[in-house]
Amino acid sequence: MRIRLLGPVDVDADGAVREVSGLRRKATLAVLALNRGTVVSADQLIDVVWDGSAPATGLNTLQRNISYLRQVLGGRHSIVARSPGYLLEVGAEPTDAELAERVLRVASGSAASRVRELNTVLDLWRGPSLADVCALPWLDRHAQRLDRMRLQAGQDLVDARLALGEHLPLLPELEQRAGEHPFDERTQRQLILALYRAGRQVEALAAFRRLRADLREELGIDPGPELRELESAMLRQDAALTAVSTPVVRVPAQLPLAVRGFVGRMTELAVLDDFAGVAVVSGGAGFGKTSLAVHWAHRAAKRFPDGQLYVNLRGFGPAGNVMDPAAAVRGFLGAFEVPVARIPAGYDEQVALYRSLLAGKRVLILLDNARDAEQVRPLLPGAPGCVVVVTSRDRLAPMVAVEGALAVGVGLFSEADAGEMLGRRLGEGRLAAEPRAVLEIMARCAGLPLALSIVAARAATRPGQPLAALAAQLAEGAEVLDSLSAGDPGSDLRAVFSWSFRALRPDAARLFRLLGMHPGPDLGVGAAASLAGLSVRVVEALLDDLLGASLLTEHAPGRFVLHDLLRVYALEQGADHEARERLFEHYLHTAQTASRTLHGPWSDLPLAAPGPGVTPEQPVRPEAANAWFDVEHHVLLGLVQLAESAGLAAYAWRLAWSLSLVLDSRGFWREYRETQRSALEAARRSGDAVGLAHAEHGLGRAYSCLCRDSEALPLLHSALARYAAVGDIAGQANVHLGIGFVADRAGDSALAMHCSQQALELFRAAGHRSGQAMALSNIGWSLAELGEFDAARTLCEQGLALHRELGDPRGLAGSWDSLGYAHQLAGRHEDAIACYTTGLALARQVGDRFVQADLLSRLGDTHGAVGALSQARVAWREALVIFDELCHASAEGLRQKLGRL
Repeated sequence: MRIRLLGPVDVDADGAVREVSGLRRKATLAVLALNRGTVVSADQLIDVVWDGSAPATGLNTLQRNISYLRQVLGGRHSIVARSPGYLLEVGAEPTDAELAERVLRVASGSAASRVRELNTVLDLWRGPSLADVCALPWLDRHAQRLDRMRLQAGQDLVDARLALGEHLPLLPELEQRAGEHPFDERTQRQLILALYRAGRQVEALAAFRRLRADLREELGIDPGPELRELESAMLRQDAALTAVSTPVVRVPAQLPLAVRGFVGRMTELAVLDDFAGVAVVSGGAGFGKTSLAVHWAHRAAKRFPDGQLYVNLRGFGPAGNVMDPAAAVRGFLGAFEVPVARIPAGYDEQVALYRSLLAGKRVLILLDNARDAEQVRPLLPGAPGCVVVVTSRDRLAPMVAVEGALAVGVGLFSEADAGEMLGRRLGEGRLAAEPRAVLEIMARCAGLPLALSIVAARAATRPGQPLAALAAQLAEGAEVLDSLSAGDPGSDLRAVFSWSFRALRPDAARLFRLLGMHPGPDLGVGAAASLAGLSVRVVEALLDDLLGASLLTEHAPGRFVLHDLLRVYALEQGADHEARERLFEHYLHTAQTASRTLHGPWSDLPLAAPGPGVTPEQPVRPEAANAWFDVEHHVLLGLVQLAESAGLAAYAWRLAWSLSLVLDSRGFWREYRETQRSALEAARRSGDAVGLAHAEHGLGRAYSCLCRDSEALPLLHSALARYAAVGDIAGQANVHLGIGFVADRAGDSALAMHCSQQALELFRAAGHRSGQAMALSNIGWSLAELGEFDAARTLCEQGLALHRELGDPRGLAGSWDSLGYAHQLAGRHEDAIACYTTGLALARQVGDRFVQADLLSRLGDTHGAVGALSQARVAWREALVIFDELCHASAEGLRQKLGRL
């Protein structure tokens, strides 16, 4: 159900338009929709709807109108009474205005994709925004805002079409627009460029000179720099003006490798060929659901020019680490190359952004190994055009019933299909030479495609071995792997796995057994080398052995996946505690190096040298460190949980601490909180005093990032006492900074300064120079708030100099912020703007989103103080986008500032 504001106000209920009768009712719905998710007071509703002239019965009339709107929206829970007014809750589907804003915010990539996105946005308008309620002043202001957004979208569309070389068909439209908006420089520039590209250079130059004369006569100004540069380029006949850029359209192509030797499934393939929407491919473990889906997806890929998405949801796996749909959504946003800074922090907002990206596109989405319908539903597109194929051991009956998904059941291979598979893998001549052995092999595999694939791989690597010997080995398997084939006792995979395992070289067999201890979802060569205690070169050869035996898959270059059934078998072969220690050491030491590369010594821990056989990776360049954290993100989170559940407290809290600054700077504050919770639980159970101090400190910082100061402070004070008890001076200093940050946010500048002064003394005692620099800047900040401007500048400049000496860009960004703040409060606005601009560039360089938003907010304040309202608006808007994405409390204050402009 979607409320529509881009035109007359009404409700679209799955294609059926529900009219809303009466001006007051329409206005009430519009006000609630424009504030969706926020309580609107009854007084505000009455004031807006009656424009300050409400009758004495206004409240009663409002209540009746709310009852009417609830019926239109489908129930009493659609509009909730919540003091002091009402809250609109209409599911996760955005209004048409919200959808337009979101698509415009993420519109990026190639010109062709921008044209599609912008046409989709413009089609949402059915006329002037809020057409039947804009007589009311409050709603008229919003109508003007929405119509300006429409104009911007139209101009963006023209730019995109010009980039595609569509200047000729655009000329009539541009000539009309230019006449209607004679002083709109963007429209005039578009017309002049189109004329020039159409070979009408004289007219293009005349249009520019006419515009310049009109601007001088009417407004007393000259054209802006872009128009002046365009004139210069035309006069010198710059070839770049006629060079139409046709950028390469990059679309996600995430499908796994095409299945080699695929056979059978003709009925299922035909069914998939004929459907549109959502299909659920279900069947038992090892039945070939993924093979069928991937084979069909490659065959149908050309039908989906906007890309193919794939994710293994890990719904059924031995470790029970089912993928959270939120992680899958984040992965898909990454596949569309959405910058981290533009990904909202809130889960619902991420889902909405994901669906907005899919709107109007033809994308194939393959959701492999789903647990249940609830895991899948957030990953479904919100509009037709895309196709979704879900594989699962569960039939997902709720999706068939509610979403109307197509049910595609996958059974065991017939004898003919099994024979064809073996024939393709081994050759028909070899099968014909031993027909009885072939029948025995097929009987032992019981039509299970995975088992047949493993047998075929075994036979193919032993071309001189009789098939009868393979059949005998299968028959000799006394143990049985617990059947996962819907109760079919013929699915005897343990026997199949056991002889494949025994046929490996001893080193390869050992590596296979050890891989079962890795939490997944995948691993790289370096981690495998440390796990095995071998060199990378040796492990690469062993991984090749496992790939050749179909015991491992390489889903991306250098990234390996152990199938869930094979992981069960590997775990059954016994754990190796020394190998597990090496695995944790590998990730801990590499995480420390990567964090130090990106953020300096702040999360350093005193670690013993890596043990024998551990070969940590060395991401000592920022791009390498960022890339390592990107690819290992989910592995690292899983390792913290694994260490906590396994009672390995020292690894749990150390890994969590090593991840803290990375998660903080990227805005992953909820994951930051969860890792620190696991670390704290592990440290409490073990009684590790140092671990307790770090975990309480980390969890307190995470809560502070989430603006939950009442939960942060007790943890920070407890951590302070624990650091003192274990003699960690730098730890105490760092906590004082955190407490000071909370105090400053609460408006207690004196307490904040006191905390920073304590931190400075402790950092000096510890010889921690980065900490000294930060403490100096923080003291300067507090002094500025207390009116001691000269002293504030002196300390901020000292902190700045020390950060510059240490080469710490993140610290420099903070020091420039503090110095700018001191200038701002002292009324030296130009100096403040220069400081904020420098700090902002550094914050962008290191990717610290919160610091960027904070700097932009204060930059806007300073521009506003000198009357530069357009610059203030730009800075505030950019800050608001980041604060909204981070779900930060500062967003509301910025929204109010923008509303007052």
